[in-house]
Amino acid sequence: MPASNARALEKARTIPCDGLILDLEDAVAPDAKTAAREAACAATASGEYGAREVTIRVNGADTEWHHDDLAAACAAGPDAVVVPKVSSADAVLQLVESMAGFDAPAHTKLWAMVETPAAMLHCEEIASASDRLTVLVMGTNDLAKELYAAHVPGRHPLLTGLGLALLAARATGKSILDGVYNDVHDTDGFLAECRQGREMGFDGKTLVHPGQVAGANASYAPSEPEVAEARGIVEAWVDGQGSGVVTYQGRMVEHLHVETARRTLAIADAISALA
Repeated sequence: MPASNARALEKARTIPCDGLILDLEDAVAPDAKTAAREAACAATASGEYGAREVTIRVNGADTEWHHDDLAAACAAGPDAVVVPKVSSADAVLQLVESMAGFDAPAHTKLWAMVETPAAMLHCEEIASASDRLTVLVMGTNDLAKELYAAHVPGRHPLLTGLGLALLAARATGKSILDGVYNDVHDTDGFLAECRQGREMGFDGKTLVHPGQVAGANASYAPSEPEVAEARGIVEAWVDGQGSGVVTYQGRMVEHLHVETARRTLAIADAISALA
């Protein structure tokens, strides 16, 4: 959400999303940066966004606004500070040191946007550089630009980068969010990309318009059949303990299937708790 847009900040209180990124970067004109910074910090401190995670995306480290953005965001204490174009472990360490220097509260984490070829090639180092970094955010628009790649259905020019970042997140125990879908009028294309992201293993998707929220929520939430199957697998596992071989609907059940089923049920329970 552009932090320079007061109506957007107000509407964000009612959007049924899991998290908000109050943007000071691309969505804000240069002459509005200072006012947007103040508005984002005030919104963060307001406590009016309920259970949503509230984050502030600062301008990049190579810009004139970065220092003041980071200082103000750390003072405001959002759930996280989102930093664009993080391409190395050293960049993460510098950010973490700066956040500590600005007395960021312990609950304020770092979300790193990975959106360059260098970031893709060093994603594991980036993700493992600090415990304060908890989320990787795919910057697919910038990645496509850097690769000279086309935006095409299926995103095959980006799949290598998406896969490398996803592997890094899973190897280091971090969450990872898929990139945005630009055409807010192309519902079919958006939903197809949501399905692709979920099938690949992403934890969620960043969005550019409130109208995309319902589709993303439905795409990433376990369906009723998926929840029923997960519950059946867990019950079969519990009932079959000690029997040697456990099956569910004719399929062998191993511990890895139970872990997957329990994760599905945990997500469904978390969604129900917010309803």
